[in-house]
Amino acid sequence: MQFTLGEFTTRLSLHEDGAELLKNLGNPLLLICDENTLNLIHSHGLLPPGTEMPEIRSGEDLQGLSETSLPSPETPRAAVVLPSGESGKTLANVELILKTAFSLGFARDSCFVGLGGGVVTDIAAFASSLFMRGNRLVLIPTTLLAMVDAAFGGKTGINYHGYKNMVGSFYPAEQLRVYPGFLKDLPRREYLSGLAEVIKSAMLDDAELFAFMEEQSTPILNREPGALEYIIWKSLMVKGRVVLADLREGGLRAQLNLGHTFAHALEAVSGFGLWSHGEAVAWGLLRALELGRVLEITPDSYISRVEALLGTYSYRLDSSGCAPEQLISAMKNDKKKKGGKVGFILQRNLCETLQRPVEDADVLKVLN
Repeated sequence: MQFTLGEFTTRLSLHEDGAELLKNLGNPLLLICDENTLNLIHSHGLLPPGTEMPEIRSGEDLQGLSETSLPSPETPRAAVVLPSGESGKTLANVELILKTAFSLGFARDSCFVGLGGGVVTDIAAFASSLFMRGNRLVLIPTTLLAMVDAAFGGKTGINYHGYKNMVGSFYPAEQLRVYPGFLKDLPRREYLSGLAEVIKSAMLDDAELFAFMEEQSTPILNREPGALEYIIWKSLMVKGRVVLADLREGGLRAQLNLGHTFAHALEAVSGFGLWSHGEAVAWGLLRALELGRVLEITPDSYISRVEALLGTYSYRLDSSGCAPEQLISAMKNDKKKKGGKVGFILQRNLCETLQRPVEDADVLKVLN
């Protein structure tokens, strides 16, 4: 399926065989991954057994890269291997990717391939948007969070001065290749992190998906292939409909941040890594609905339904352990701030969403 996003076109494809993922991408290719996803290249058959390619890490000598000879045109010329986790989303690592591409003699028709979770797809896409003002970009997400959210829609970014995704661009990939087989080995915590974004998508614009999450928790938690393909595809369709109408977050797209104003503040104050992104989103979804109750927007019946669903997947919904004043301060750096007030995404009910600036005093009622 294809989505035309402004001047960009992104083609979505689901794959049953990992060996298909690096095929028919053209040449030359630069693979961007992290220490965790590097191991997936051979364990899932992305490259033939015995294939070798240079691995580039921070601080390594790039001389001689352009002379590298590889056995197949479908083999990436090199792999830039980033540190795993949010610590890898830095300007220094963007520079490493760009230096590697220049050392390889890449031109604008080259292709960056981001293989990994949301951190890798964010930084690979940002680097691609900068290289010669934009080269070809293919993203191959390896986590559920990246499959249903981070890798699709064109948002790129790195963390800056302790705040998440504060430097970035809008640059959709030309292809998003999704292989649910990666999820078999994904740690449970990371898998649940992605499910929080699936729940958010259902809350925004898919009552059928919401009901499926309620009624089919066992096959979902057991990662049965049919359930995985269903929730991934339905989530992508929700995001596709929103991004199709508003690529650059001029209005409607902000709805995709339901729960995220609270979540990003929690991640920043607690320190990146203490809460996974999905755990913070699940916590933030309930806080957003509770804020709607304070503002007399959101009915108790809907809040209870969402709280029960989040409980089914064992998310932590109690106190964050962070000082409310610190969370409020972190929210002041939110990109949705207008006129000195933080703009929150709220809901009247399932699939009924709005954005509204909110006074600090009302937010404190939810956090205390």
